[in-house]
Amino acid sequence: MFEIDGSQKSGSGTILRLAIALAAVVGQPVHVFNIRQNRPQQGLKPQHLEAVLSAAKLCNAELEGAMLGSREIWFKPHAIRSGDFEAEIGTAGSIPMLLMTVLPICAFAKENVHVHVRNGGTDVTYSPTINYLRYVFLPALKLTGLDVDITAHKYGYYPKGMGEVTMTVKPPNHLKPIRLETFGTLKSVKGVSVCTFLAERKVAERQAAAARAYLSEKGYNADIQVVNDRSNPLQKGSSIALWAETDTGVILGADAIGQLKKTSEAVGREAAEKLYAELAAEPTVDVHLGDMLIPYVALAEGSSTFLMRIISGHLEANMWLAEEMLNVHFNFEKVNHLYKVEKRG
Repeated sequence: MFEIDGSQKSGSGTILRLAIALAAVVGQPVHVFNIRQNRPQQGLKPQHLEAVLSAAKLCNAELEGAMLGSREIWFKPHAIRSGDFEAEIGTAGSIPMLLMTVLPICAFAKENVHVHVRNGGTDVTYSPTINYLRYVFLPALKLTGLDVDITAHKYGYYPKGMGEVTMTVKPPNHLKPIRLETFGTLKSVKGVSVCTFLAERKVAERQAAAARAYLSEKGYNADIQVVNDRSNPLQKGSSIALWAETDTGVILGADAIGQLKKTSEAVGREAAEKLYAELAAEPTVDVHLGDMLIPYVALAEGSSTFLMRIISGHLEANMWLAEEMLNVHFNFEKVNHLYKVEKRG
């Protein structure tokens, strides 16, 4: 049995989610303790609990300690299943984080997997937005041979959530390594600006205009789609996701969400500033995509390499955990102004 101390590295829910996913993939039980030790509210919150329960459904896992507030959990997986699965968070907890918990498991199913998640947040703090997953994360995953589709039926925001999403995964025969070693030449900068039941205030348009204006000042022409969404009458909100693509297969992304007392212009500019920070440095994955790719390159056959502008706490935590559970080795080194992250063998 793997013994994983959740207080290590970032001490966040990421350690729990990834430990559960990797245990399911390798078919070995895991005991995670000190869950979310470094967070103000320690233990399992609704979104963490539902992520664990959803992972358990995918592999008929036996569970102990799976309850709200629990600071330790025992997870004993069995064979990974295909088919249709339902999940319900019940708060504005992050749907993208739940999907990222179960996706590595789905990648090793024998046939297609469909995961339908209701009553959660698609675009909330401390989480990638659903459109970042759709337009940045999933295209990057295609490099591994993994074909995933995400449909947002209802956008969901804090505090009520009420979002609804379906993910369909077509598992490959095996995961291929990722080698992104040169930035290349920029091909396009795109985006999608969404508001839900805020069309009369032109929130999506204003977010997009502010992002375009900032990027234009920096010499980039951004094509940003405006979406005036009416999918969720119970929870108004907004978000914007931006991404840039190069001729070497690089995709860099950034996003931002609307909040009370935060102008639409501030939301658009925030996302644009984040994307420009990446573009100016010319890495091959952005600061968030890097840590999200670690499970897949760890599970892939062969060596993987990519370049990042900074090494985040989440990236270090994910590399540490993959080394603990998969007997692989990661290293990173400064190369000029970037960090070269490499998984060997």
